[in-house]
Amino acid sequence: MKKTSLITCLMLSASVFSLQAKETPNTLSKKEIKSGWRLLFDGKSTTGWHTWKSKEVKANWIVSDGALKYDTSKGKEGSGDLVSNEEFENFELSVEWKISPNGNSGIYINSQEDAKYAYGWFTGPEIQVIDNDGHPDGKIKKHRASDLYDLIQSSSEPVKAVGEWNTVKIISNKGSLQVFMNGVKVVETRMDDQNWKDLIANSKFKNMPDFGKFLKGHIVLQDHGNDVWYRSIKIKSL
Repeated sequence: MKKTSLITCLMLSASVFSLQAKETPNTLSKKEIKSGWRLLFDGKSTTGWHTWKSKEVKANWIVSDGALKYDTSKGKEGSGDLVSNEEFENFELSVEWKISPNGNSGIYINSQEDAKYAYGWFTGPEIQVIDNDGHPDGKIKKHRASDLYDLIQSSSEPVKAVGEWNTVKIISNKGSLQVFMNGVKVVETRMDDQNWKDLIANSKFKNMPDFGKFLKGHIVLQDHGNDVWYRSIKIKSL
């Protein structure tokens, strides 16, 4: 092999290795650690999470290939949304997700786990996770992937094909909410002004008196009865 060819091969190998290292799921770079990021999922266990209104993680949520998976093959006995043990206020959250064909799920923020609320979506706004083309909800405005569910339609749809990983970033800070999908800002609003109240009044949540009122609460991964995967769940306080 010629010297130039050897050098080229070594450079390509180094580039591939660097890219792989950079994209290793469920890890933090030195820069992220220094700036205050921490993992909410270690890639190996369900530590830090529980099923809605339960002290444990029920059977449907498993760890599979380094991801938190809602597994429909487990039946319905162990069903329920997955809830962070901690509550968060003023944060930047990053989550990778992929959905099964025809699947539906979502990520709630600021959910209140209280006996008077049957589900996390009674209080927490949802960033939609869905197969846009395969699930019936994908035909409904404000119900598509990266929409702020039933409130704000995303400004664009930079969502990857079903079965591929997407990265959603949610920034909730002192009433301001921004949502980025695969690096593109798709939603921006406030959650403490008259416009927010008007959005709720014109949504399916209009008869839920406490919906969207909280700026602190749990992060919830929705059980919508379909296989879905989440990984690289990390958060930074602001």
